[in-house]
Amino acid sequence: MNNTTTNDPINIRKPLVIIFGGQSPEHSVSCSSAAHILKVVDTEKYEVHVLGITLDGTWVHVFNEVSCDDQENLPQALDAVGTSVNPITFFNRLKETSPIVFPVLHGPNGEDGTIQGFLELMHVPYVGSKVLSSALCMDKLKTKEILKNAGIQQTKWIGIHASQIEKVARSAIDVELEIPLFVKPSNMGSSIGITKVTERSKLHSALQEAAKYDEWIVIEEAISGREIEISILGNDEPKVSLPGEIIPGAEFYDYNDKYEDGAILKIPAQLTQSQILNAQELALEVFALLRCRSLARVDFFFDERANKWLVNEINTMPGFTPISMYPKLWANSGLSYEELVEVLISTAS
Repeated sequence: MNNTTTNDPINIRKPLVIIFGGQSPEHSVSCSSAAHILKVVDTEKYEVHVLGITLDGTWVHVFNEVSCDDQENLPQALDAVGTSVNPITFFNRLKETSPIVFPVLHGPNGEDGTIQGFLELMHVPYVGSKVLSSALCMDKLKTKEILKNAGIQQTKWIGIHASQIEKVARSAIDVELEIPLFVKPSNMGSSIGITKVTERSKLHSALQEAAKYDEWIVIEEAISGREIEISILGNDEPKVSLPGEIIPGAEFYDYNDKYEDGAILKIPAQLTQSQILNAQELALEVFALLRCRSLARVDFFFDERANKWLVNEINTMPGFTPISMYPKLWANSGLSYEELVEVLISTAS
């Protein structure tokens, strides 16, 4: 008589913690990105927890406020409201179940190595670049310095500290950089704090505007090149998407264009096969040079007359809203939004 009994395997779901919100001017973008990621997460595979960070820095557990089993009815953007939690206590409680974190945070105090450093201290694997890479890529001046040292072509630029605004505004800066100029905070994304300066008399106010968001400021020449973006996905052997072109609906690709569907996105961009390969190779070179992992979007200006690629910047946690370029590029490269999120979760380390 066979007394052996068999039991069905227990479906143990792995904890997945989505962190969103944050103390950044890009807070609302994060709330929208997180909502759309949450809609496609496989809740049969993952036990989903949602942590919000309010604008005043309070961590809240919104798991009970969001029905993860009813993703179809989730709002277009999450609210960072819920039960206040101590993040250290929260992750210590989950430690034995080996959670994975998807920090869907954009801008300062989220994309700049700060959250990444906290997660490293908690010994929790997470999606995205590590501390050093996150900090370097968030700081446009440091990114530009590294690219310059590597011989990668960019637009002409200078960096200044906010304490130098009065001196720079009075100087003959147009001898070194020709107007029109772009003035932008060094540590910010989503085109926040950026001004296009077309008259010398407007430089001072543009510098003051950028200084509202960061003490370091980038001043760079505007060029008439085409705006091309490429998405990268993976760790040791990253994959690269088809390129997409942005045709701004405003004077430049500003916040409203990015998140209110004002720009025209052409995917794939109309380029020759040789031009596409050149851009993809350069994007991967930048990704590796800055030690990125999981994901990034590399933004270029393409000078068609000179057949020259100029690197504008790299974003290590690009937006995930329905009209965001990063997921759109992958969708047109054969990877659906749902598949993209699953692959990203698998890159956590």
